[in-house]
Amino acid sequence: MSADIAPQAVPTTDRLDMDPVTFEVMRNALVNVTEEMALTIRRAAYSTNIKTRADFSCAFFDNELRCVAQSFAQPAHLVSMATIAPAAIREYGPDRFKAGDALLVNDPHRGASHLNDITCLSPVFVDGRRVGFLANMAHHVDVGGSSPASLGVNRELFQEGIILPPTRIAVGGEIDDNVLKLILTNIRAPRETNGDLRAQLSATVVGVRRMGDLIGRYGHEPFRHFCDQLIAYTERWTERDLAKLPQGTWEAEAFRDDDGFTDEPIRLKARVTLHNGRMTLDLTGSSAQRGSPINCTRTMSACALAFVARSLVSSGVPVNTGFLSRLSVVGPDGMVCTAVRPAAVVGGWETGQKIAELIWLALHPAMPDRVPASGKALIVNIGFGGDDPRRGEYFCYMETVAGGGGARPAKDGPIAVQTNLHNTENAPIEEVEMNYPIRIARYELIQDSGGTGRHRGGLGVRRDFEFPYADCSFTLMTDGRKFAPWGLAGGGPGACARYVLDPEGAARDLPSKVTVTIPKGGRVSVRTPGGGGFGDAAGRDAAAIAADVEKGYVSRPAALRDYGAAKLRPA
Repeated sequence: MSADIAPQAVPTTDRLDMDPVTFEVMRNALVNVTEEMALTIRRAAYSTNIKTRADFSCAFFDNELRCVAQSFAQPAHLVSMATIAPAAIREYGPDRFKAGDALLVNDPHRGASHLNDITCLSPVFVDGRRVGFLANMAHHVDVGGSSPASLGVNRELFQEGIILPPTRIAVGGEIDDNVLKLILTNIRAPRETNGDLRAQLSATVVGVRRMGDLIGRYGHEPFRHFCDQLIAYTERWTERDLAKLPQGTWEAEAFRDDDGFTDEPIRLKARVTLHNGRMTLDLTGSSAQRGSPINCTRTMSACALAFVARSLVSSGVPVNTGFLSRLSVVGPDGMVCTAVRPAAVVGGWETGQKIAELIWLALHPAMPDRVPASGKALIVNIGFGGDDPRRGEYFCYMETVAGGGGARPAKDGPIAVQTNLHNTENAPIEEVEMNYPIRIARYELIQDSGGTGRHRGGLGVRRDFEFPYADCSFTLMTDGRKFAPWGLAGGGPGACARYVLDPEGAARDLPSKVTVTIPKGGRVSVRTPGGGGFGDAAGRDAAAIAADVEKGYVSRPAALRDYGAAKLRPA
Protein backbone atom coordinates (compact mmCIF):
# COMPACT_ATOMS: atom_id res chain seq x y z
CA MET A 1 0.00 0.00 0.00
CA SER A 2 1.14 3.54 -0.70
CA ALA A 3 -0.03 6.67 1.06
CA ASP A 4 0.93 10.31 0.84
CA ILE A 5 1.20 11.91 4.25
CA ALA A 6 -1.14 14.75 3.34
CA PRO A 7 -3.61 15.47 0.54
CA GLN A 8 -1.97 16.93 -2.55
CA ALA A 9 -1.59 20.68 -2.17
CA VAL A 10 -3.15 23.16 -4.55
CA PRO A 11 -1.36 23.48 -7.92
CA THR A 12 1.82 25.46 -7.44
CA THR A 13 2.66 28.67 -9.22
CA ASP A 14 6.10 30.15 -9.83
CA ARG A 15 5.60 33.05 -7.48
CA LEU A 16 3.22 34.72 -5.07
CA ASP A 17 0.39 36.66 -6.63
CA MET A 18 -0.19 38.76 -3.51
CA ASP A 19 1.82 41.47 -1.82
CA PRO A 20 4.79 39.70 -0.12
CA VAL A 21 4.76 41.98 2.91
CA THR A 22 1.07 41.29 3.54
CA PHE A 23 1.75 37.60 2.95
CA GLU A 24 4.48 37.49 5.62
CA VAL A 25 2.41 39.47 8.11
CA MET A 26 -0.54 37.10 7.65
CA ARG A 27 1.71 34.04 7.80
CA ASN A 28 3.23 35.04 11.11
CA ALA A 29 -0.13 36.16 12.49
CA LEU A 30 -1.63 32.73 11.75
CA VAL A 31 1.30 30.89 13.35
CA ASN A 32 0.89 33.16 16.37
CA VAL A 33 -2.73 32.02 16.67
CA THR A 34 -1.53 28.44 17.11
CA GLU A 35 1.25 29.54 19.45
CA GLU A 36 -1.22 31.45 21.63
CA MET A 37 -3.39 28.34 21.75
CA ALA A 38 -0.32 26.40 22.89
CA LEU A 39 0.40 28.94 25.60
CA THR A 40 -3.20 28.69 26.81
CA ILE A 41 -2.98 24.91 27.14
CA ARG A 42 0.30 25.08 29.01
CA ARG A 43 -0.95 27.67 31.49
CA ALA A 44 -4.32 26.03 32.10
CA ALA A 45 -3.34 22.34 32.20
CA TYR A 46 -3.16 20.35 35.43
CA SER A 47 -0.77 17.49 34.64
CA THR A 48 3.01 17.79 34.68
CA ASN A 49 3.09 16.01 31.34
CA ILE A 50 1.27 18.86 29.60
CA LYS A 51 1.92 22.00 31.65
CA THR A 52 5.63 21.36 32.21
CA ARG A 53 6.82 18.76 29.73
CA ALA A 54 4.82 20.43 26.91
CA ASP A 55 3.57 17.22 25.30
CA PHE A 56 1.01 18.89 22.99
CA SER A 57 0.63 20.74 19.68
CA CYS A 58 -1.91 23.08 18.01
CA ALA A 59 -2.93 23.69 14.39
CA PHE A 60 -5.34 25.47 12.02
CA PHE A 61 -7.12 23.74 9.11
CA ASP A 62 -8.97 25.55 6.34
CA ASN A 63 -12.36 24.58 4.90
CA GLU A 64 -10.63 22.17 2.49
CA LEU A 65 -9.23 20.46 5.63
CA ARG A 66 -5.66 21.31 4.74
CA CYS A 67 -3.27 21.95 7.60
CA VAL A 68 -2.32 25.59 7.09
CA ALA A 69 -0.35 26.37 10.26
CA GLN A 70 0.95 24.40 13.23
CA SER A 71 2.77 25.31 16.43
CA PHE A 72 6.01 23.37 16.15
CA ALA A 73 6.28 21.83 19.61
CA GLN A 74 6.03 18.08 19.08
CA PRO A 75 7.56 16.44 15.99
CA ALA A 76 5.52 13.33 16.88
CA HIS A 77 2.38 15.37 16.19
CA LEU A 78 3.57 16.68 12.79
CA VAL A 79 1.60 14.12 10.82
CA SER A 80 -0.79 12.83 13.49
CA MET A 81 -2.89 16.00 13.60
CA ALA A 82 -2.70 16.50 9.84
CA THR A 83 -4.15 12.99 9.45
CA ILE A 84 -6.69 12.61 12.25
CA ALA A 85 -8.22 16.11 12.07
CA PRO A 86 -9.44 15.86 8.44
CA ALA A 87 -10.50 12.23 8.93
CA ALA A 88 -12.51 13.03 12.07
CA ILE A 89 -14.16 16.13 10.57
CA ARG A 90 -15.19 14.21 7.45
CA GLU A 91 -16.55 11.33 9.51
CA TYR A 92 -18.55 13.65 11.75
CA GLY A 93 -19.65 15.86 8.87
CA PRO A 94 -18.23 19.37 8.37
CA ASP A 95 -21.66 20.93 7.92
CA ARG A 96 -22.92 19.56 11.26
CA PHE A 97 -20.58 21.87 13.16
CA LYS A 98 -22.03 24.98 14.79
CA ALA A 99 -20.16 27.80 16.49
CA GLY A 100 -18.90 26.67 19.91
CA ASP A 101 -19.01 22.95 19.11
CA ALA A 102 -16.02 20.73 19.88
CA LEU A 103 -15.08 17.13 19.13
CA LEU A 104 -12.66 14.76 20.83
CA VAL A 105 -10.98 11.83 19.05
CA ASN A 106 -8.06 9.52 19.88
CA ASP A 107 -8.50 6.35 17.78
CA PRO A 108 -5.09 5.36 16.35
CA HIS A 109 -6.66 3.31 13.60
CA ARG A 110 -8.56 6.35 12.34
CA GLY A 111 -5.24 8.16 11.88
CA ALA A 112 -4.44 9.41 15.39
CA SER A 113 -1.41 8.54 17.50
CA HIS A 114 -1.84 6.30 20.57
CA LEU A 115 -4.90 6.56 22.81
CA ASN A 116 -3.24 8.92 25.29
CA ASP A 117 -2.98 11.60 22.58
CA ILE A 118 -6.46 13.13 22.54
CA THR A 119 -7.26 15.60 19.77
CA CYS A 120 -9.76 18.43 20.31
CA LEU A 121 -11.40 19.97 17.21
CA SER A 122 -13.54 23.11 16.90
CA PRO A 123 -14.90 25.09 13.94
CA VAL A 124 -14.02 28.73 13.39
CA PHE A 125 -16.96 30.95 12.43
CA VAL A 126 -16.42 34.64 11.68
CA ASP A 127 -19.46 36.81 10.89
CA GLY A 128 -21.52 33.64 10.52
CA ARG A 129 -19.19 32.10 7.91
CA ARG A 130 -17.01 29.09 8.65
CA VAL A 131 -13.38 29.76 7.77
CA GLY A 132 -11.86 26.50 9.00
CA PHE A 133 -11.14 24.41 12.07
CA LEU A 134 -8.78 24.57 15.04
CA ALA A 135 -7.15 21.46 16.47
CA ASN A 136 -4.95 20.62 19.41
CA MET A 137 -3.49 17.29 20.47
CA ALA A 138 -2.27 16.59 24.01
CA HIS A 139 -0.90 13.51 25.74
CA HIS A 140 -3.11 12.66 28.73
CA VAL A 141 -1.61 10.91 31.72
CA ASP A 142 -4.24 8.16 31.73
CA VAL A 143 -7.05 7.04 29.44
CA GLY A 144 -7.97 3.86 31.30
CA GLY A 145 -6.89 0.39 30.24
CA SER A 146 -5.10 -2.33 32.15
CA SER A 147 -2.37 -0.29 33.91
CA PRO A 148 -1.86 3.20 35.33
CA ALA A 149 -0.89 5.75 32.68
CA SER A 150 -2.46 3.40 30.10
CA LEU A 151 0.93 1.88 29.33
CA GLY A 152 0.07 -1.79 29.91
CA VAL A 153 1.69 -4.69 28.10
CA ASN A 154 -1.40 -5.73 26.13
CA ARG A 155 -2.20 -7.53 22.90
CA GLU A 156 -5.11 -5.45 21.58
CA LEU A 157 -6.06 -1.80 21.36
CA PHE A 158 -9.25 -2.50 23.34
CA GLN A 159 -7.15 -3.29 26.43
CA GLU A 160 -5.24 0.00 26.26
CA GLY A 161 -8.00 2.40 27.30
CA ILE A 162 -11.08 4.28 26.20
CA ILE A 163 -11.33 4.61 22.41
CA LEU A 164 -12.92 7.83 21.20
CA PRO A 165 -14.31 8.06 17.67
CA PRO A 166 -15.19 11.66 16.71
CA THR A 167 -17.25 12.49 19.82
CA ARG A 168 -18.96 15.83 20.47
CA ILE A 169 -17.86 17.14 23.87
CA ALA A 170 -19.24 20.69 23.60
CA VAL A 171 -22.34 22.18 21.99
CA GLY A 172 -22.61 25.92 21.41
CA GLY A 173 -19.80 26.61 23.84
CA GLU A 174 -21.22 24.44 26.64
CA ILE A 175 -19.58 21.18 27.71
CA ASP A 176 -21.85 18.14 27.49
CA ASP A 177 -21.64 16.80 31.07
CA ASN A 178 -22.89 13.35 30.11
CA VAL A 179 -20.08 12.86 27.60
CA LEU A 180 -17.50 14.30 29.98
CA LYS A 181 -18.64 12.01 32.79
CA LEU A 182 -18.50 9.01 30.48
CA ILE A 183 -14.87 9.79 29.67
CA LEU A 184 -13.80 10.61 33.23
CA THR A 185 -15.45 7.49 34.67
CA ASN A 186 -13.08 5.37 32.57
CA ILE A 187 -9.96 7.19 33.79
CA ARG A 188 -7.86 6.78 36.94
CA ALA A 189 -6.99 10.44 37.43
CA PRO A 190 -10.24 12.29 36.65
CA ARG A 191 -9.25 15.52 38.38
CA GLU A 192 -6.15 15.99 36.21
CA THR A 193 -7.84 14.75 33.05
CA ASN A 194 -10.80 17.08 33.61
CA GLY A 195 -8.41 20.00 33.97
CA ASP A 196 -6.37 19.03 30.91
CA LEU A 197 -9.46 18.56 28.71
CA ARG A 198 -10.78 21.95 29.76
CA ALA A 199 -7.38 23.45 28.94
CA GLN A 200 -7.67 22.04 25.42
CA LEU A 201 -11.19 23.41 25.05
CA SER A 202 -10.04 26.80 26.34
CA ALA A 203 -7.31 26.89 23.71
CA THR A 204 -9.88 26.57 20.93
CA VAL A 205 -11.88 29.46 22.42
CA VAL A 206 -8.75 31.63 22.37
CA GLY A 207 -7.95 30.48 18.84
CA VAL A 208 -11.43 31.33 17.56
CA ARG A 209 -11.16 34.80 19.07
CA ARG A 210 -7.77 35.44 17.46
CA MET A 211 -8.95 34.10 14.11
CA GLY A 212 -11.82 36.56 14.29
CA ASP A 213 -9.31 39.38 14.74
CA LEU A 214 -7.28 38.15 11.77
CA ILE A 215 -10.22 37.74 9.40
CA GLY A 216 -11.71 41.01 10.60
CA ARG A 217 -8.55 42.80 9.55
CA TYR A 218 -8.04 41.20 6.13
CA GLY A 219 -11.44 39.82 5.08
CA HIS A 220 -12.73 36.36 4.17
CA GLU A 221 -11.68 36.18 0.52
CA PRO A 222 -8.17 37.58 1.02
CA PHE A 223 -7.65 35.07 3.83
CA ARG A 224 -8.85 32.14 1.70
CA HIS A 225 -6.53 33.27 -1.10
CA PHE A 226 -3.69 33.57 1.41
CA CYS A 227 -4.18 29.94 2.52
CA ASP A 228 -3.89 28.77 -1.11
CA GLN A 229 -0.78 30.87 -1.58
CA LEU A 230 0.88 29.73 1.66
CA ILE A 231 0.42 26.03 0.90
CA ALA A 232 1.64 26.44 -2.69
CA TYR A 233 4.61 28.51 -1.50
CA THR A 234 5.51 25.87 1.10
CA GLU A 235 5.31 23.06 -1.42
CA ARG A 236 7.57 24.92 -3.86
CA TRP A 237 10.11 25.63 -1.13
CA THR A 238 10.05 22.03 0.13
CA GLU A 239 10.33 20.63 -3.39
CA ARG A 240 13.33 22.81 -4.21
CA ASP A 241 15.13 22.04 -0.93
CA LEU A 242 14.61 18.29 -1.30
CA ALA A 243 15.79 18.47 -4.93
CA LYS A 244 19.07 20.08 -3.80
CA LEU A 245 19.90 17.05 -1.65
CA PRO A 246 21.72 13.99 -3.07
CA GLN A 247 19.28 12.03 -5.22
CA GLY A 248 18.96 8.27 -5.04
CA THR A 249 17.84 5.37 -2.85
CA TRP A 250 19.52 4.09 0.30
CA GLU A 251 18.68 1.26 2.70
CA ALA A 252 19.31 0.29 6.31
CA GLU A 253 17.90 -1.99 8.97
CA ALA A 254 17.77 -2.00 12.76
CA PHE A 255 16.05 -3.85 15.58
CA ARG A 256 13.93 -3.29 18.64
CA ASP A 257 14.64 -5.69 21.51
CA ASP A 258 11.37 -7.57 21.79
CA ASP A 259 7.60 -7.21 21.88
CA GLY A 260 6.98 -7.62 25.62
CA PHE A 261 5.62 -11.18 25.27
CA THR A 262 8.46 -12.96 23.45
CA ASP A 263 12.22 -12.42 23.20
CA GLU A 264 12.12 -12.34 19.40
CA PRO A 265 13.66 -9.07 18.15
CA ILE A 266 11.63 -6.81 15.87
CA ARG A 267 13.20 -6.08 12.50
CA LEU A 268 12.79 -2.63 10.96
CA LYS A 269 13.84 -2.01 7.37
CA ALA A 270 13.92 1.36 5.66
CA ARG A 271 14.43 2.18 2.00
CA VAL A 272 14.69 5.95 1.60
CA THR A 273 14.37 7.63 -1.79
CA LEU A 274 15.03 11.24 -2.70
CA HIS A 275 13.87 12.03 -6.22
CA ASN A 276 12.40 14.98 -8.04
CA GLY A 277 11.69 17.01 -4.91
CA ARG A 278 10.02 14.15 -3.06
CA MET A 279 11.09 11.96 -0.15
CA THR A 280 9.71 8.43 0.14
CA LEU A 281 10.06 5.86 2.92
CA ASP A 282 9.51 2.19 2.00
CA LEU A 283 9.19 -0.04 5.07
CA THR A 284 8.75 -3.31 3.17
CA GLY A 285 10.57 -6.17 4.87
CA SER A 286 9.92 -5.04 8.43
CA SER A 287 8.48 -7.56 10.87
CA ALA A 288 4.78 -8.36 10.78
CA GLN A 289 2.68 -6.60 13.41
CA ARG A 290 2.74 -8.32 16.76
CA GLY A 291 0.09 -9.03 19.36
CA SER A 292 1.83 -6.51 21.58
CA PRO A 293 1.97 -2.75 22.26
CA ILE A 294 5.17 -2.12 20.30
CA ASN A 295 3.34 -1.70 16.98
CA CYS A 296 3.07 1.70 15.38
CA THR A 297 0.61 2.85 12.75
CA ARG A 298 1.47 4.18 9.29
CA THR A 299 0.75 7.65 10.65
CA MET A 300 3.36 7.24 13.38
CA SER A 301 5.94 5.99 10.86
CA ALA A 302 5.12 8.97 8.67
CA CYS A 303 5.91 11.25 11.62
CA ALA A 304 9.43 9.81 11.65
CA LEU A 305 9.86 10.62 7.96
CA ALA A 306 8.43 14.12 8.42
CA PHE A 307 10.83 14.80 11.30
CA VAL A 308 13.88 13.85 9.21
CA ALA A 309 12.63 15.80 6.19
CA ARG A 310 11.95 18.84 8.37
CA SER A 311 15.54 18.63 9.62
CA LEU A 312 16.92 18.56 6.07
CA VAL A 313 15.03 21.47 4.53
CA SER A 314 15.51 25.15 5.36
CA SER A 315 14.56 26.10 8.91
CA GLY A 316 12.06 28.65 7.61
CA VAL A 317 9.91 26.15 5.71
CA PRO A 318 6.41 26.34 7.23
CA VAL A 319 4.80 23.20 8.68
CA ASN A 320 1.63 22.63 6.68
CA THR A 321 0.08 20.49 3.95
CA GLY A 322 2.44 21.95 1.35
CA PHE A 323 5.42 20.45 3.21
CA LEU A 324 3.73 17.15 4.00
CA SER A 325 2.50 16.65 0.41
CA ARG A 326 6.09 16.04 -0.74
CA LEU A 327 6.49 13.03 1.59
CA SER A 328 5.20 9.47 1.18
CA VAL A 329 5.30 6.24 3.19
CA VAL A 330 4.90 3.04 1.18
CA GLY A 331 4.78 -0.66 1.96
CA PRO A 332 2.06 -3.12 2.88
CA ASP A 333 -0.32 -2.76 5.78
CA GLY A 334 0.06 -5.19 8.67
CA MET A 335 3.73 -4.66 9.46
CA VAL A 336 4.89 -3.66 12.92
CA CYS A 337 5.33 -0.15 11.51
CA THR A 338 2.08 -0.06 9.50
CA ALA A 339 -0.13 -1.84 12.02
CA VAL A 340 -3.88 -2.11 11.49
CA ARG A 341 -6.84 -2.65 13.80
CA PRO A 342 -7.01 -4.13 16.39
CA ALA A 343 -3.26 -3.80 17.02
CA ALA A 344 -2.15 -2.39 20.36
CA VAL A 345 0.04 0.69 19.80
CA VAL A 346 0.77 2.42 23.12
CA GLY A 347 4.49 1.61 22.74
CA GLY A 348 4.47 2.55 19.08
CA TRP A 349 6.54 5.68 19.56
CA GLU A 350 9.43 3.47 20.71
CA THR A 351 9.26 1.94 17.23
CA GLY A 352 8.70 5.31 15.56
CA GLN A 353 11.72 6.80 17.33
CA LYS A 354 13.87 3.94 16.02
CA ILE A 355 12.53 4.47 12.50
CA ALA A 356 13.65 8.11 12.63
CA GLU A 357 17.17 7.00 13.58
CA LEU A 358 17.02 4.31 10.88
CA ILE A 359 16.20 6.88 8.19
CA TRP A 360 19.24 8.87 9.28
CA LEU A 361 21.38 5.72 9.13
CA ALA A 362 20.21 4.99 5.59
CA LEU A 363 21.04 8.56 4.52
CA HIS A 364 24.51 8.61 6.09
CA PRO A 365 26.40 7.44 2.96
CA ALA A 366 24.76 10.22 0.95
CA MET A 367 25.16 12.93 3.61
CA PRO A 368 28.14 12.00 5.80
CA ASP A 369 28.61 15.60 6.88
CA ARG A 370 24.99 16.07 8.05
CA VAL A 371 23.83 12.83 9.67
CA PRO A 372 24.41 12.24 13.41
CA ALA A 373 25.11 8.94 15.12
CA SER A 374 22.20 7.23 16.85
CA GLY A 375 20.82 8.79 19.99
CA LYS A 376 19.05 6.86 22.71
CA ALA A 377 16.28 6.11 20.14
CA LEU A 378 13.70 5.68 22.89
CA ILE A 379 10.81 7.53 24.43
CA VAL A 380 11.25 5.69 27.77
CA ASN A 381 7.61 5.73 28.83
CA ILE A 382 7.11 5.09 32.52
CA GLY A 383 3.82 5.23 34.40
CA PHE A 384 2.64 4.45 37.88
CA GLY A 385 -0.34 4.91 40.11
CA GLY A 386 -1.97 3.99 43.39
CA ASP A 387 -3.43 5.52 46.53
CA ASP A 388 -2.16 8.93 47.53
CA PRO A 389 -2.57 9.13 51.32
CA ARG A 390 -1.67 12.82 51.28
CA ARG A 391 -4.68 13.76 49.11
CA GLY A 392 -6.94 10.84 49.89
CA GLU A 393 -7.37 9.99 46.20
CA TYR A 394 -5.98 7.73 43.51
CA PHE A 395 -2.99 9.25 41.75
CA CYS A 396 -1.62 8.52 38.30
CA TYR A 397 1.65 9.79 36.86
CA MET A 398 3.67 9.31 33.69
CA GLU A 399 6.81 10.79 32.29
CA THR A 400 9.50 10.07 29.76
CA VAL A 401 13.18 10.13 30.69
CA ALA A 402 15.94 11.84 28.73
CA GLY A 403 19.10 10.22 27.43
CA GLY A 404 22.10 10.78 25.21
CA GLY A 405 21.93 12.28 21.75
CA GLY A 406 24.12 10.96 18.97
CA ALA A 407 27.41 12.69 18.25
CA ARG A 408 27.40 14.90 15.18
CA PRO A 409 29.99 15.30 12.42
CA ALA A 410 31.32 18.45 14.08
CA LYS A 411 30.04 18.31 17.70
CA ASP A 412 29.59 16.01 20.67
CA GLY A 413 26.14 14.58 21.23
CA PRO A 414 23.63 16.46 23.41
CA ILE A 415 23.51 15.33 27.03
CA ALA A 416 20.35 14.35 28.94
CA VAL A 417 17.87 15.55 26.33
CA GLN A 418 14.70 14.22 24.72
CA THR A 419 15.61 14.42 21.07
CA ASN A 420 14.15 13.68 17.63
CA LEU A 421 10.45 12.75 17.75
CA HIS A 422 10.55 13.40 21.47
CA ASN A 423 11.19 17.11 22.06
CA THR A 424 9.47 17.16 25.45
CA GLU A 425 11.08 18.72 28.51
CA ASN A 426 12.51 16.96 31.53
CA ALA A 427 10.19 16.90 34.54
CA PRO A 428 11.67 18.90 37.46
CA ILE A 429 12.17 16.95 40.69
CA GLU A 430 10.59 19.71 42.78
CA GLU A 431 7.35 19.75 40.81
CA VAL A 432 7.05 15.96 40.74
CA GLU A 433 7.59 15.56 44.47
CA MET A 434 5.24 18.42 45.28
CA ASN A 435 2.33 17.02 43.27
CA TYR A 436 2.73 13.24 43.52
CA PRO A 437 3.47 10.85 46.42
CA ILE A 438 6.93 9.89 45.21
CA ARG A 439 10.56 10.86 45.73
CA ILE A 440 13.28 11.12 43.12
CA ALA A 441 16.04 9.39 45.06
CA ARG A 442 18.74 9.86 42.40
CA TYR A 443 18.91 11.96 39.24
CA GLU A 444 22.29 12.04 37.55
CA LEU A 445 24.27 11.57 34.36
CA ILE A 446 25.63 8.09 33.68
CA GLN A 447 29.39 8.25 33.45
CA ASP A 448 30.98 6.52 30.42
CA SER A 449 27.61 6.00 28.71
CA GLY A 450 28.39 8.11 25.63
CA GLY A 451 29.99 6.38 22.65
CA THR A 452 33.66 7.08 21.96
CA GLY A 453 34.83 8.95 18.90
CA ARG A 454 36.32 12.12 17.53
CA HIS A 455 33.09 13.52 18.88
CA ARG A 456 31.65 11.80 21.95
CA GLY A 457 28.05 10.64 22.22
CA GLY A 458 25.78 12.33 24.76
CA LEU A 459 25.36 10.82 28.20
CA GLY A 460 22.37 8.86 29.41
CA VAL A 461 20.47 9.57 32.61
CA ARG A 462 19.83 7.64 35.81
CA ARG A 463 16.55 8.52 37.54
CA ASP A 464 15.54 6.51 40.62
CA PHE A 465 11.91 6.62 41.76
CA GLU A 466 11.06 5.89 45.40
CA PHE A 467 7.56 5.34 46.80
CA PRO A 468 7.65 6.30 50.51
CA TYR A 469 3.91 6.51 51.26
CA ALA A 470 2.18 3.44 49.80
CA ASP A 471 2.44 0.53 47.39
CA CYS A 472 2.02 1.39 43.72
CA SER A 473 1.70 -0.21 40.30
CA PHE A 474 4.72 0.65 38.13
CA THR A 475 4.90 0.16 34.34
CA LEU A 476 7.78 0.38 31.90
CA MET A 477 6.93 0.70 28.21
CA THR A 478 10.28 1.14 26.55
CA ASP A 479 13.18 -0.74 24.93
CA GLY A 480 16.93 -0.41 24.37
CA ARG A 481 18.33 -3.10 26.68
CA LYS A 482 19.86 -5.29 23.94
CA PHE A 483 20.75 -3.20 20.89
CA ALA A 484 23.03 -0.25 21.63
CA PRO A 485 22.81 3.10 19.81
CA TRP A 486 25.25 2.92 16.91
CA GLY A 487 28.20 5.16 16.23
CA LEU A 488 29.11 6.42 12.76
CA ALA A 489 32.33 6.90 10.81
CA GLY A 490 34.25 4.74 13.26
CA GLY A 491 32.58 6.05 16.41
CA GLY A 492 31.74 3.67 19.25
CA PRO A 493 28.22 2.66 20.39
CA GLY A 494 26.45 4.26 23.30
CA ALA A 495 25.57 2.30 26.42
CA CYS A 496 22.38 0.25 26.48
CA ALA A 497 19.45 0.95 28.81
CA ARG A 498 18.90 -0.76 32.18
CA TYR A 499 15.82 -0.89 34.37
CA VAL A 500 16.50 -2.05 37.92
CA LEU A 501 14.14 -2.99 40.76
CA ASP A 502 15.50 -2.32 44.28
CA PRO A 503 18.76 -0.80 43.01
CA GLU A 504 20.26 -0.41 46.48
CA GLY A 505 19.40 -3.99 47.46
CA ALA A 506 18.77 -7.05 45.29
CA ALA A 507 19.20 -4.94 42.12
CA ARG A 508 17.04 -7.15 39.92
CA ASP A 509 17.01 -6.22 36.24
CA LEU A 510 13.53 -5.66 34.82
CA PRO A 511 12.42 -6.23 31.24
CA SER A 512 11.72 -3.09 29.26
CA LYS A 513 7.98 -3.79 28.98
CA VAL A 514 6.49 -4.82 32.29
CA THR A 515 4.08 -3.89 35.09
CA VAL A 516 5.21 -4.63 38.65
CA THR A 517 3.92 -3.83 42.13
CA ILE A 518 6.36 -1.73 44.13
CA PRO A 519 5.98 -2.07 47.91
CA LYS A 520 5.91 0.95 50.16
CA GLY A 521 9.46 2.25 50.43
CA GLY A 522 10.55 0.48 47.25
CA ARG A 523 12.59 1.91 44.39
CA VAL A 524 12.97 1.52 40.64
CA SER A 525 16.03 2.81 38.77
CA VAL A 526 15.62 3.92 35.15
CA ARG A 527 18.94 4.17 33.27
CA THR A 528 18.73 5.43 29.71
CA PRO A 529 21.17 4.85 26.82
CA GLY A 530 23.95 7.15 25.81
CA GLY A 531 24.38 8.31 22.24
CA GLY A 532 26.75 6.82 19.71
CA GLY A 533 30.08 8.48 18.92
CA PHE A 534 31.17 9.97 15.60
CA GLY A 535 34.58 9.47 13.99
CA ASP A 536 37.71 7.62 15.06
CA ALA A 537 38.51 8.05 18.76
CA ALA A 538 42.16 8.66 17.80
CA GLY A 539 41.09 12.00 16.39
CA ARG A 540 39.59 13.36 19.62
CA ASP A 541 41.19 16.52 20.90
CA ALA A 542 43.23 16.08 24.07
CA ALA A 543 41.63 19.14 25.67
CA ALA A 544 38.17 17.67 25.08
CA ILE A 545 39.21 14.39 26.70
CA ALA A 546 40.61 16.24 29.71
CA ALA A 547 37.40 18.26 30.02
CA ASP A 548 35.31 15.07 29.90
CA VAL A 549 37.34 13.56 32.75
CA GLU A 550 37.25 16.78 34.79
CA LYS A 551 33.47 17.06 34.45
CA GLY A 552 32.93 13.40 35.26
CA TYR A 553 31.48 12.55 31.85
CA VAL A 554 34.22 9.97 31.29
CA SER A 555 36.10 8.11 34.01
CA ARG A 556 39.88 8.21 33.94
CA PRO A 557 40.20 4.43 33.39
CA ALA A 558 37.79 4.61 30.44
CA ALA A 559 39.65 7.58 28.98
CA LEU A 560 42.94 5.68 29.24
CA ARG A 561 41.40 2.62 27.63
CA ASP A 562 39.61 4.42 24.80
CA TYR A 563 41.88 7.36 24.02
CA GLY A 564 45.32 6.40 25.35
CA ALA A 565 47.66 7.76 27.99
CA ALA A 566 49.34 10.15 25.57
CA LYS A 567 46.24 12.34 25.48
CA LEU A 568 45.65 12.45 29.24
CA ARG A 569 47.27 14.79 31.73
CA PRO A 570 48.85 13.10 34.75
CA ALA A 571 46.33 12.44 37.54
